[in-house]
Order: sequence, then C-alpha cells, then structure tokens
Amino acid sequence: MAAMTSQQHASSLCHHCRISRAPRQHVGSLIHVMWIVMMGFTPESSASSSGTHSIKIEGDITLGGLFPVHSRGPAGVPCGEIKKEKGIHRMEAMLYALDQINSDPDLLPNITLGARILDTCSRDTYALEQSLTFVQALIQKDNSDVRCSNGEPPIIPKPERVVGVIGASASSVSIMVANVLRLFAIPQISYASTAPELSDNNRYEFFSRVVPPDSFQAQAMVDIVKAMGWNYVSTLASEGNYGESGVDAFIQISREAGGLCIAQAIKIPREPRPGEFDKIIKRLMETSNARGVIIFANEDDIKRVLEAAKRANLTGHFLFVGSDSWGAKISPILDQEDVAEGAVTILPKRASIDGFDQYFATRSLENNRRNIWFAEFWEDDFKCKLTRPGIRGESGLRKCTGEERISQDSAYEQEGKVQFVIDAVYAMAHALHSMHIDLCPGSMGVCEKMDPVDGRMLLSYIRAVNFNGSAGTSVMFNENGDAPGRYDIFQYQLSNTTSPGYKLIGQWTNHLRLSAEEMQWSGGDKAVPDSVCSFPCESGERKRMVKGVPCCWHCELCDGYQYLLDEFNCDMCPYDMRPTPNRTSCRPTPIIKLEWSSPWAIIPVFLAVLGILATSGVIITFIRFNDTPIVRASGRELSYVLLTGIFLIYLITFLMIAEPGAVVCAFRRLLLGLGMCISYSAMLTKTNRIYRIFEQGKKSVTPPKFISPTSQLIITFILISVQLLGVFIWFGVMPPHTNIDFDELRPPNPEYARGILKCDMSDLSLIGCLSYSMGLMVTCTVYAIKSRGVPETFNEAKPIGFTMYTTCIIWLAFVPIFFGTSQSTEKMFIQTTTLTVSMSLSATVSLGMLYIPKVYVIIFHPEQNVQKRKRSFKAVAQAATVSTHLSQKSNDKQNGETKVEPDRSQ
Repeated sequence: MAAMTSQQHASSLCHHCRISRAPRQHVGSLIHVMWIVMMGFTPESSASSSGTHSIKIEGDITLGGLFPVHSRGPAGVPCGEIKKEKGIHRMEAMLYALDQINSDPDLLPNITLGARILDTCSRDTYALEQSLTFVQALIQKDNSDVRCSNGEPPIIPKPERVVGVIGASASSVSIMVANVLRLFAIPQISYASTAPELSDNNRYEFFSRVVPPDSFQAQAMVDIVKAMGWNYVSTLASEGNYGESGVDAFIQISREAGGLCIAQAIKIPREPRPGEFDKIIKRLMETSNARGVIIFANEDDIKRVLEAAKRANLTGHFLFVGSDSWGAKISPILDQEDVAEGAVTILPKRASIDGFDQYFATRSLENNRRNIWFAEFWEDDFKCKLTRPGIRGESGLRKCTGEERISQDSAYEQEGKVQFVIDAVYAMAHALHSMHIDLCPGSMGVCEKMDPVDGRMLLSYIRAVNFNGSAGTSVMFNENGDAPGRYDIFQYQLSNTTSPGYKLIGQWTNHLRLSAEEMQWSGGDKAVPDSVCSFPCESGERKRMVKGVPCCWHCELCDGYQYLLDEFNCDMCPYDMRPTPNRTSCRPTPIIKLEWSSPWAIIPVFLAVLGILATSGVIITFIRFNDTPIVRASGRELSYVLLTGIFLIYLITFLMIAEPGAVVCAFRRLLLGLGMCISYSAMLTKTNRIYRIFEQGKKSVTPPKFISPTSQLIITFILISVQLLGVFIWFGVMPPHTNIDFDELRPPNPEYARGILKCDMSDLSLIGCLSYSMGLMVTCTVYAIKSRGVPETFNEAKPIGFTMYTTCIIWLAFVPIFFGTSQSTEKMFIQTTTLTVSMSLSATVSLGMLYIPKVYVIIFHPEQNVQKRKRSFKAVAQAATVSTHLSQKSNDKQNGETKVEPDRSQ
C-alpha cells in the first residue's frame, strides 16, 4: 500500500466538502520548514514521498526502512537503475526479518511490527527528503480552521508514527538522515554505514550500527598491507563521509604505525564528469610503483574504476585492497573479473543465512506483491520484459512468463549485508520487547505507556541489547552505538581454481590472521607483487623526498635546461650552455646564422638580383634618353631619387642575409628604412604637387608655391633627412654591435637549442625603423586617392595610386606573417625572408607601374617619345574645373537627376 499525507487522505474522506480557510501551521511545522530550508533543498511533490517510492506494511508498531533500491540517477534525475543485491536483497531481508519476528511467539507476543520502507536512490539529499515521511506524525498541525462545506470538521487520520529506522546503507545518507531523526528523537540502526564520524555520540546520539566503524576496518587494512610487505600505496575514496573518513582513518593509522608511505590520496567526485575515472587511472599511473590501491568507495565507483583500468590496458597492474563496501559482492566486478583478480577485500564477519535463501528463492510475482519494486527486479534478473497495459515492450527482450524461479533460472548469491539487516531489525525488536516488559508488564499488545513510544527511552534499550544474531555471533553496542570489530578477509581468485570467486584467506579480530599460502595473484602467481615506495633513480633524475614521509621519494627528471648537481638537486646550466643527453653536466650551445645556401636565403637573393638588374636597366635607359620628352615629363630629378631608393631597397636583402658584424649592422640600420624613405618621399612629393596644382586650379589661375623641380627636391630631401636624423641619433644612443641570442631558439627540448648570431635589432626596433617609411606610404596613398579624378593627360597620379594600393596590400600581409611566427623555432629565417621579400615586392611594384611602361615606350615605340604641346597653368586650371563639373554631373545622373549647366571653364 502507498502512503498518503494527512491532507490527501482528508480529501478522500471528505470529498464532498470544501475547505473554508487555509490551515495555520503549528510552531513545530515552522521548525520543520526552517530545517528544510537550512538543508538547502526543496521537497518534491507528495507523490515522490509516497506511492511508488515506498512500501507500507501495517502493524501495531511501525519501523522505518531506508534502502538503496536504485542507483543514483544522472544529472537532474534522482534515481537510476535498480540494484539487485545492495537494494532488493537487503530490503527483502528486512521484510523477512519482520515476518520471522511477527511469527515468533516469544518475541513481542501479540504485537505486530509494521514498516514504512523508502528508496534512497543512493543519494543523500534525496534520502533526506524521503525520510521526512518518518517525522510527519511528530509535526503538530492546527486544523481548527479547517471545515467542510457542511460545517463539519474533516476526518483527518493521524499519520503513522515511526518509532525507529533501519538504515541507511551509505554513510553519507545515514549522516544526513541522522541529523533529522535526532531532532525528533527517533533511534536509527544502520546495517552498513561504517564512517568513523558516526561514532561521535554528541552529534549522532540516536545513531547505532550493527557493523563496526571504519576505524577498526582501517586498522585491519593497514595490517594486511604490512603483512604483504608493501610500503607504498595509493588511496581512493568516494566523496562523502564513508570514503573520506575511511581513507583518513587509514592514513592516520599508517602514520602512527610507520613504515608505510601514501603515494596519492585521490577523491572520486560525488557527481563524476565524463572521463573522470580515466583521469583517476592516469593519476594513479603517475606513481606507477604504488601498485597497491586502498579503495574506500561505493560499488558504483568501484565498478567504474575497474572499467577505466581495463580501458587503459592496465589489467593486472593494480593490486586493490577493498573496504567492506566491496566485500564479497559480485556486482562491482561483473564483467571486470580479470581486472579485479588478486583484489584483497574485507567484510565484517558474516555468514550466509540459509533461511533467507529459502525465503528469497520462493519469491514470485504472485506472492510478493507487497514489494512494489519486485517486478522491476524480476525484469532485470531474468532479462525479460513484463507486459503492461498500454506499454509496448522493448524489442530484443523476451516476455516474462512469471514462471521463472530465482536461483534456478538466474544467478543468485546472497548479498553480504543481509545478515546485518536482519540483525538490525532484531536489535530493534529486542529493544522494544525489553521496553514492553518493563513498561507494560502482563499487558497484551501495546499499552498506554508505549503509545507513543518514547524515542530516548527506546535508545537506552537499544544500547543495552545483547543477543545472538542470525549468524550465531553476539549483537551488542558500545557507548557510541558501535558494534565490535570482526572481519573476514577475502581475495578474488580467477586462475588455477576450480571455482573462481572470493576466497576466505584470513580473519581480523583485534589482530590479523592471514594465510599467505592461500593467496594468488594475476595469472595464478603465488609470489606477492611489489608495491614498494621507491626504486633507484635513473641518470639525470634527482630524488625529491616526500614531505612527512621519509621512507619515500619521487624520481624527478632534471627537465628543461637543468643538469644533476647532486643526488637531491638539479641546477640550471649557464645561459650559453645546455645539458648533456644524460644530464650529468653541461655543454656549449651551438651558434647559427642564416646561410647563403639556405632555401630561406636563396629566394630573397634571387628576387633582389632581378630587381637590381631591372632597376639598373631603367636608370641606364633614363640616363641614355635623359633629354627625351618622356624622361623630362616624368620629372627627371625626382625619378632619379625614386630609382635610387628602389635600388637601395633591393640592396638591403644582401645586408639582411650577410653574416652579422659591426659594419653590416650599421649599414642594416642605415639602409633598412632609407631605401623605402627615399622612394616614398619622392612619390609623396609628386602626388602632393599634383594635388596642390589641381586644387589651386579650381580656385584661381595663380599657380601654387613650391612646384618647381628644385623645390620638389628640397622637399624630398627634407623628408629623407628626418629618417637619417633618427638613424644617427640611434647610432649615438646605441652603437651598432652583434649579439648571440640564446632565447629565440630555446625550446623545451634542449637538444634543439641554438644561439643565433644577430645584430642588436629587436622586432620592435626593426618596425620602428620602418615606421616612418610606412607613414610616408600611407600619406602618399591618401594623396593618390584625393588625386584620382585628375585627367590622365596631366599627371602620374593614377599609376602612383595603383602603386600605393598594391604596396599597402603587401605590407598588410607582411605584418601578420612577421609577428605571427614569433613563437616558431624558425622565427629568424621566416621573419628575415618575409621582410626582404616584402621589400623586394614593394620595390618591384613601384618599378613596374611607374617606369617599366616608360622604358617600353622609349625603347620599342620611339615615335611616341615626342614633344607635346605645352600647357600653361591656366589651361591646367581650366581642365581641373571641367573635370570637377563632369564629376558632379555624373553624380547627379546616378541620383536620378539630369541638370544642364553652362560651361564656366571657357
């Protein structure tokens, strides 16, 4: 039967009435709400705490039950797949124990124990929300203002009162639930939670457990590790109280015992991301000598660790020592048996309960309807699908017949904690029995003194129980509610055995008894594998002692440019040296420079030679035909200046590739920007002259100033002098010299380290040297754009414009290539080649667009090299005015308007 909240039940009994006013909550309810808020979660709908999420067994006294029937769901989903062993087996063990107690005439005679069993879904926050069902009856509500439509008060049945709770399984869940149950004085007995934190009687005074705490377990595991001769292990813990507390206890005890080093302490996140377990395996392999792995984790995490180890092809490498959460369970190692081979696990001493096996084997869909999750278990256990009305079965799965039988048609092995679940229920029953004898002597059933049951009094009876449990061992609690420590030690053996599985190899009751001859490891090997702290370091490795663990050290390679100074220290090689291959000393770093035979040099030199030949040809042609109209019309004076700049641009290629020296470096500084400065100063002077002439012509017939050849040369040399002045100031501040740059080619691998012989010109100073020329180039481009409308018969503006547009594109491509290779090991070669090729291309563009057409006419069409009619400045001004008017008319037509204006240029 599913539980209902009081208001839901009132609605069903008084369906014909209507509530007149919302009820006022009692102070106790406010405390309840405040508690929920403080815990940081929002309760789900009532259906989540009842209905399909709980089992209700009627009885005179009701016990609560918390079991991980389902695994933790993915993000946003509370519950995942069903857990056959840890969930269903344990939950059925409680039902079995209740049946046994209710049929026992000597234990709680004439009193029937009922139950409210909830699914925790292996999640502490979800379990806390579910457990609020247990305290529902203890929250007083003021229903005086609640009325039906006929004025009668509604019939609201009192919620069931849970006197004690069996559970939970995980320590993190038990801690979360214990904080709530403590507020309402409800005793709790866990069958599996072993976190040492729960032994704190001040914080968890109503918590008891029939399993020993992890502090006993940790001591047993330390004894096992030392018995196998290991002194170097890693620890692996699920995030939460169980895993973290267990590992903390193990580390603490190992430190106190001495002789045992902890390589790594890794925590598995509560909500692991994809690939998290692969990262964990990689981390464990960082200390590969620590083959022993002490694991305090839930079975889901254990399984995923084994899967990750198998994916990493590390089967047989790790030697696991598992806590009781692993125990002798099949589910954590299912399909991963080869990886788990040799694992040593520990489990509180237990015995298989034959009566439960007989009970569980006879469970079927017909006789076990009280278990609302049994149908889901049935499908998973028999790999079939039950037919449900309106639900289409999955393809590939056979239909369940209902005639299947557990342990006959499916594999079955009793889960390890079944005994403790039964003992926990019996401990509660014995406490209630003793309480009934004292408070209700001679009374049949529950008397008034036990209605309701006082939780604090019941706790005192629980702590006083002492009886023989289901396995024949005594069940008792100390003052902290802990059971005594008794452990069985198992090893999972796969090879050389007739029945692969967990084999009992020892026991621990305050001291270890281990049968080493019964142990075997991967491949059936009888020799205990090593998991020692440290091996001698290789050549070039130093010892780094582990802080606080004097028996251990890590071998660290003297990486980068370090060499081994002594056994424990690495030291950096001098600035101009690199370590030898075995890193025991240092050796000089080779010095390199750009060679003439390098492919990085051949292409720029080839382009420069062609450019110099072409420039020389143009200069010779102009000198030969110096007095011809074309040469005169092109502005002889500025043309010779511009061609000189182009020649110097080509020449700088040889200086950039030549072996650096004081003289070479000086000429690099001088000529690197000078050639471009000369060229663009001449072109800027030309375009500025043309622009001023035609702009002045639009206003008057008076010619502008400084348009004579002499003026043009003076302006050009003034512009050039700025560059020369900057270079000579640079000479004075920092005389040119060479240096060896050991930083530029200093990659992580010192084998590829090289010193570069170069001039003392950084990338920034190189760009600074060119920046003035770049400014001239941009200014010249602006004037070329402004002069684009001038008639072709009057000027060279358009060829200069095309030259500047193309040059700008070349240098825009140069910048990302030059600076984008700053991290490359070929930086010097790429940047030198990029710079020289870019300069040669810009010079070629200027030469090709401005002078090659003129040379072509001079040589191949001399008939066109004739004197044309001279034009006065007045004619030029008139042409400029006409050009302006034509441009305006063209714009008017494009705007859809046609205007006729008189020609004022006449």
